[in-house]
Amino acid sequence: MIYDNNNLSDWAKNVIHTVNTEINYNLTAPLLKDLSGKQNTSELMAVIEMREDSLERVPLSPNPFIVLFDRPSNKGNLGTMIRSCDALGADLLIITGHAVDLYEPDVVVAAMGSFFNLPVVRISDNNKLYQYMEDLKLSYPGFTVIGTTAHKENPIYNTDLSVPIMLMMGNETMGLNKAFKERCDALCTIPMSEKAYATSFNVSCAGSILMYEITRQRSE
Repeated sequence: MIYDNNNLSDWAKNVIHTVNTEINYNLTAPLLKDLSGKQNTSELMAVIEMREDSLERVPLSPNPFIVLFDRPSNKGNLGTMIRSCDALGADLLIITGHAVDLYEPDVVVAAMGSFFNLPVVRISDNNKLYQYMEDLKLSYPGFTVIGTTAHKENPIYNTDLSVPIMLMMGNETMGLNKAFKERCDALCTIPMSEKAYATSFNVSCAGSILMYEITRQRSE
């Protein structure tokens, strides 16, 4: 833990005394402010070990709900996607391809506490992903891969999302890559108003809408 011993709330003091750490650092207020990188200095920071990027180590629910984000390029979008996955009950978020750094401070801040609750795994080898998908199809009957597109395809609310599922979200600019689309069981879209000037949603907004529809169908 890293903190200024002269500026701690009762909450922070309790965290320091109850969380098992290897070593703590008491810093001066100016140095803590520089490290915090925020207008309102964080009273408590921590140096923690990064998670291992392993799909097999992530436990799944009996009816898996997995989200894949292909090559996210915006820090805020990735952080928001993590937060939405956590809020709407996803088991796991997979990040593929050349993507923004998962541990970039802006990603962590945008994700809020969800960053530490939701398993997020980065995959650079698509073959490992494809094998994981095949294993899921064998382990969970009815496992379905849903791809997303801004073009008019199957309306998301007409698709059965109550089954074990992987929802694939595409890159903000280029959408879902062709190789992933070819492995999808269905491509779905969010119908938009005929009066709309907008032709697509922000990817994190779209992800939230699609995940909400998954949870809505599963609650019926």
